Amino acid sequence: MRPVEIRPDIFWVGVNDRSTELFEGLWPIHDIGVSYNSYLIRDEKTALVDLSKETFTEDFIEQVAELVDLNKIDYIIINHMEPDHTGVLQRIRKLVPNAVFVGMGKAIEMMKDFYGVTENVKVVKHEEMLSLGKFTLKFLFTPLLHWPETMMTYVGEEKLIFTCDGFGGFGSLNSSIFDDDYEDLSLYEGEMLRYYTNIVAAFNRNVVLALDKVAPYPIEVIAPSHGIIWRKNPQRPIELYKKWIAYGNGEADPGVTVLYGSMYRNTERAMDQVLEEFAKANVPVEVFNVSGVHPSYMLPSLWSKRGLIVACPTYERAMFPSMVHALDIAEIKKVKNKVAAYFGSYAWSGGAKAVFDGYAERLEWDAVGGLEFVGQSKENDIAQIRELVRAVAQKSS
Repeated sequence: MRPVEIRPDIFWVGVNDRSTELFEGLWPIHDIGVSYNSYLIRDEKTALVDLSKETFTEDFIEQVAELVDLNKIDYIIINHMEPDHTGVLQRIRKLVPNAVFVGMGKAIEMMKDFYGVTENVKVVKHEEMLSLGKFTLKFLFTPLLHWPETMMTYVGEEKLIFTCDGFGGFGSLNSSIFDDDYEDLSLYEGEMLRYYTNIVAAFNRNVVLALDKVAPYPIEVIAPSHGIIWRKNPQRPIELYKKWIAYGNGEADPGVTVLYGSMYRNTERAMDQVLEEFAKANVPVEVFNVSGVHPSYMLPSLWSKRGLIVACPTYERAMFPSMVHALDIAEIKKVKNKVAAYFGSYAWSGGAKAVFDGYAERLEWDAVGGLEFVGQSKENDIAQIRELVRAVAQKSS
């Protein structure tokens, strides 16, 4: 895509990434892609807001050069130091040797650590302002959204805010960069939730503080570093964030996430009874096979739904490793305050339930019970599983 004007003399100069398999080396985006949004402000002084990933250096430089002589760039605003926003920094520094890098103190410190840059830097503080001419930039310190140096940049004259990872989402920008050009935003909103749970959720408390800092400022355009730019309905991403913050504080939606894994189908055979009980209770359910689904896709359901069923066998006196991986990710992302239950088979020794109990204690789950059974589930086992499911359903509706 070519540069796009957002407001007079304010442009999107980002790039789309449709080739990376795993964002951060962790989260699958091979089927959806991602955008790295950067912005150019032309004024008496010219500023670049955020950069791009090293892989896309030439694409990025081409975008910027289409709008301005690179030597005329005065400031490079570093909202966030993560390399998907700064990977081109060394090349840009050579092309624009006199530009001043602007960021919070921690960002400037990290710039030295990552890229060896110590000259032409300007440390700014929360709510400090920088005049470009007709535009004035105000910097809002939003630490741990999601690194400790992050900030947002507000352009008061246009009521526009560059939020970097805040309000970002997976998904390359295909036909347009703007929310109002899409009839159906469900894809981008869904990928925004996946991004939130994959990247931001562990810092839920800091998101609250960031929203508090943004709240006093009138906003007509939200321009994040990933995903669509919100200009028709800039309150929408703020509303979504408030809802997702509430999920992290225990105010989840009715429904249950079912995570299961099975080696020889002894645990899996009980799944029909599980789903039957939830259907009777009219409780929404999402089911994930932990052996075949990446935890990235489980996290939105885990974050947003009240209930959780963990169903998997014991493996060498512990828990089935694929389930351990899924629950480890859930623990890292602080998936707390769930109504949960466990069941699963074993051959000669149990142990998975004890592992489940550990997760439940650490993540403050309301564990309604658990069951380990030998070999295939018997009639009595199925009856107990149904009872566990009913208990979870009752508290998750």
